[in-house]
Parts: sequence; structure tokens; C-alpha cells
Amino acid sequence: MADDPENARETGLVLDPKYDANGLVTAVATHGDSVLMVAHMNAKALEATLASGEATFWSRSRGRLWKKGETSGHVLKVREVRVDCDQDAIWLIVDPQGPACHTGEPSCFYRAVEGGGLVRV
Repeated sequence: MADDPENARETGLVLDPKYDANGLVTAVATHGDSVLMVAHMNAKALEATLASGEATFWSRSRGRLWKKGETSGHVLKVREVRVDCDQDAIWLIVDPQGPACHTGEPSCFYRAVEGGGLVRV
């Protein structure tokens, strides 16, 4: 099993993200016990995040790298980066420098599903 690349990815100590067919992995940013946002990273976004200490993502709508807060100044300062067991998701533990959501809310998850509708929380 030691020569099995999937096993090495799941149990080894080499960062080897398992990008999807579009070259992306899901990235989740949290602060304390709050999920702030979910986005996507490609290899260059992950590299930029690790190099700068500020969260950088791949914007599917813009078709380019996007540093969170590049226009608003509300960057996400990265304290720790983790990967899940099969390295197809990235977890960023961050200190937000302002609201994480483009709506101005602290988190993108500011509504709960209740009775088939949405309520602000």
C-alpha cells in the first residue's frame, strides 16, 4: 500500500491537492466557530495564499485569480491551512479584516432555512 498514490495522498505528509476536472478544489474559510465563506482554489490560488498569508481564490465568474478584499480591503488573513483526508478540499482558518460577504454581512451564511423559506440569523 505504501506505493499506492491515493493512499499516500490520504495518509502521507506531502501536499498534493486532488483538483477536479476544472483544476479546482473547494475552499472553506472559517473564523472561530463561524463558516465565513466557501469558494474555489486552483493551484495558483493556493500558491498565492501560502506565499502571501492572505486568502486568494479562483473566481469562476471573473475567470481569474481573486484575492479576497482586493477592492474592499476586507482581506482574510490566514492563520492556518488544512486539507481534508483525500486533499480535495482546503480549510482556511482566518482572521477577517472586515465583513467576509460582499453584502456587508460578517459571514456569507447569514440566513437559515426555516419552514421552506429563509430567515436572517
